[in-house]
Amino acid sequence: MTVTGPDFISLQVSDLARSAEFYETRLGLTRQPGPPSAVVFATTPIAFAVRAASPEFDVAATDHPGDGVALWLHATDSQALHDELVASGVPIATAPVDGPFGRTFTFIDPDGYRVTVHDKA
Repeated sequence: MTVTGPDFISLQVSDLARSAEFYETRLGLTRQPGPPSAVVFATTPIAFAVRAASPEFDVAATDHPGDGVALWLHATDSQALHDELVASGVPIATAPVDGPFGRTFTFIDPDGYRVTVHDKA
């Protein structure tokens, strides 16, 4: 099992339509199909999206909007990585599930950042 690097970056935003229009019109990004709670742009080499803020994160109420940045890493075997992290005592925020991005889970790094790992290329 090997982590191959960042694979997806998204920003939680307070107004999805406004933010999507900003990135589309101000930066010239092109929309591509994505889930209803996000607008995904055709960016390379790493996918970028803006998405509706999760219920536990109020973008408008924080002085640190960077708290809403999502970091996803691709791994060749996310379940094996999960098991190794658990064995090492690393806190797991979201247990592994199978979804559109393959086997996916989220761990908490030493500084409290939540990092999501998936294994679908």
